Amino acid sequence: MRIGVYGCGYLGTVLSACLADFGMPVTCYGENEQRILALAQGNIPFYEKNLNDVVRRNLRAGRLVCSTDLETFAQRSLVIFLAEDSGEQVTRTVALLAKHAQPTAIFVLVTPVAVGTATKLEETLRQAGCKVTVVSQPMFFTDGCAIEDFNWPDRIVLGTDSHAAVQLLKQIYRPLVMRGVPVIVTNHQTAELVREASTAFLATKVSFINELATLCERVNADAVDLGLAMGLDKKIAPRCLQAGASFGGPFAESDIESLAQLATSNGVALKILASARDVNRSVCDLVVDKVSKLVQSVSGKEVGVLGLAFKPHTSSVVGSISLDVVRRLAGNGANIRAYDPVAMQDAKQHLDPGVRYCTDAYGAAEGSDALVLCTGWPEFRSLDFDRIKRLVRQPIIVDTKNLLDAVRLKALGFRYLGVGRA
Repeated sequence: MRIGVYGCGYLGTVLSACLADFGMPVTCYGENEQRILALAQGNIPFYEKNLNDVVRRNLRAGRLVCSTDLETFAQRSLVIFLAEDSGEQVTRTVALLAKHAQPTAIFVLVTPVAVGTATKLEETLRQAGCKVTVVSQPMFFTDGCAIEDFNWPDRIVLGTDSHAAVQLLKQIYRPLVMRGVPVIVTNHQTAELVREASTAFLATKVSFINELATLCERVNADAVDLGLAMGLDKKIAPRCLQAGASFGGPFAESDIESLAQLATSNGVALKILASARDVNRSVCDLVVDKVSKLVQSVSGKEVGVLGLAFKPHTSSVVGSISLDVVRRLAGNGANIRAYDPVAMQDAKQHLDPGVRYCTDAYGAAEGSDALVLCTGWPEFRSLDFDRIKRLVRQPIIVDTKNLLDAVRLKALGFRYLGVGRA
């Protein structure tokens, strides 16, 4: 059984590599010849933890191949995963594939789409005389953890009324099914809504703990201990209860916006979600206010920024609070020296040219009046802070992720300020 994956962006590349790692032959199709050629050579234009290794391993084994021949791709694939990063062209894509696909082919819709899309696609195909089955399967990938998310999912959600399609997909996901991963079979609309609703709920958790973190600072409580204690309640769970975090990323942004639009168009007011989005937007203001107070106005001051990606282990800067902080500080007259292990190239496309990019964290710290940690890269924990103390102009650190050892830094003479901590 040959599997096809339509799309060579983030979703398509991750999905192709991980399915091939199950031992099945996978063809990844893309219209962009240059990008497909690069992928066939094991070169990926973005950073995702461990993805390069998985891609190259399966290319060498011959399980993963790349193609720009749409007709051959469609004819040979019994199951085709539609895995483009954007759903704008999904109707066109399905129509093109249906012309050449096998009559019994199964289209698995992984691309983030609005609720109701799969049903409309199936109706369009039926009217055109195609017997192709469409299955809605939301993928719950987190940038920086996509390989782990694929191999250790909490559940597999399949939106379809086709028993045959469910059985075939269970065969594809057999390593996960045999491990006991639950398979939830439902209709198209529910499957499409699961992704958006899950993202919105996590966003609400993040916003809730960040509001409490502000309260903690006022009453001399500790938001880190608070989040841990709350998360250990089995009815709540610890994920997304770390103060200082903000939700972001390309798929989170689109999921939440899509859900908000769906509610509005159906006359439903999602007040909690609206409040969560407002709280998330305010995180940047709180960070900039802290820095400004510590240095008595950032105008003309040197500010070092550690981390530009929206989270560790990814090069994505979409929805990154780090970029918002940089923009706001620069807009208030600060001179920015920034460093990120992998995201600086992407950040340059979104930030003003006045930002100075450094080759390491020590370059960002050199001569700074304040050092702001914006992305929780693990390597920042092991920096030589004795050396940083000698490099900075003022020993001030604002840790927006509560990543660093506050006790040790204060003992070294730093003025350390976390989020929601006394």
